[in-house]
Amino acid sequence: MQNEFTQVLETVLEPNLKQDIIKLGMLDKIEVDGQIIRVHLNLPHVDENTRTYLKDQCSQAILQLGDFDVRVKMRPRDTRAWQNQKVPFGVQNVRHIVLVVSGKGGVGKSTVSTNLALALSQQGQKVGLLDCDIYGPSIPTMMGVHETPKLNEDQKLLPIEKFGIPLISSGFLIEQDKALIWRGPMIHKIVSQFLGDVLWGDLDILLVDLPPGTGDVQLSMAQNTSVRGAVLVTTPQQVALADVKRAHSMLETLKIPLLGVIENMSGFVVPGSNEIINMFSSGGGQKLADLYHTKLLAQIPLDPKICACGDEGIPVVLKEPASLVSDSFLSAARNLCSQLDQFERDGIYSNVTETKR
Repeated sequence: MQNEFTQVLETVLEPNLKQDIIKLGMLDKIEVDGQIIRVHLNLPHVDENTRTYLKDQCSQAILQLGDFDVRVKMRPRDTRAWQNQKVPFGVQNVRHIVLVVSGKGGVGKSTVSTNLALALSQQGQKVGLLDCDIYGPSIPTMMGVHETPKLNEDQKLLPIEKFGIPLISSGFLIEQDKALIWRGPMIHKIVSQFLGDVLWGDLDILLVDLPPGTGDVQLSMAQNTSVRGAVLVTTPQQVALADVKRAHSMLETLKIPLLGVIENMSGFVVPGSNEIINMFSSGGGQKLADLYHTKLLAQIPLDPKICACGDEGIPVVLKEPASLVSDSFLSAARNLCSQLDQFERDGIYSNVTETKR
């Protein structure tokens, strides 16, 4: 039956090249599971209309052979779905770039980024952490790093490694307590350098901690490279949820897929017990996830240990591994990995446009 499926797919033509997908090497494999037929396609960088057309044509071709449940999976021909530009040198061997975003400050986005990176590492992922919160870098403090990255012989920047996580932050490049006063073009340049001139090496995931809001850094990141998607961080209060909606609007405008929502400070952990008291409200993160048809990755309790561990430079996931907070971050990591696997199977990436400055 496999040969029959292959033969019938020879009738499917790529609409731009006018050749069949078998001859073009676009068919990866066909899996037969009873009446379920899974067709896996490796595609070049085609537009969304072509992807939709090929998916429909493959389904119609298979259905000529019987009443099957046809499922067409698409992924890029190489490991990255970069469009319209080259892969920045530094991230050529990074499998997933994931942005951590928020609509407003004070929701614990950098704390989430730091602990999520370590939780992902504990799940067996090779993770890097890029602090792009240019004006307020806090990850150096949270990770207990107070040194300057070195350059190799090719003048490429070597990330500083801490707790098995390679790190780069604007906080490493300026004097402590000095203000960073940069306009948009300088922001764009430093983001480009973080992607192109840092030797990130082979990574499964590069987490990018973005500043709050919808400014120059977000735009520069979208212009410089294609990312797998973004994680939205919020707190349960209604005012925070309103700001998140603006952040989501930005993601839609920049065509960055949403991987999921993390609700931080979701409830207060009573010291000495596992009791959680909802200090603000509850259910906000789930409402957002439902609204945007995505997944609530985790609800992170509010625990004084988080702040204490961050100030100490040993994140709570490492310092208090048996705590409810650490369990929540590990749950977020597992759910994010599941989402990343699904996005990869479906070939979902952000769209990128040429940078014109």
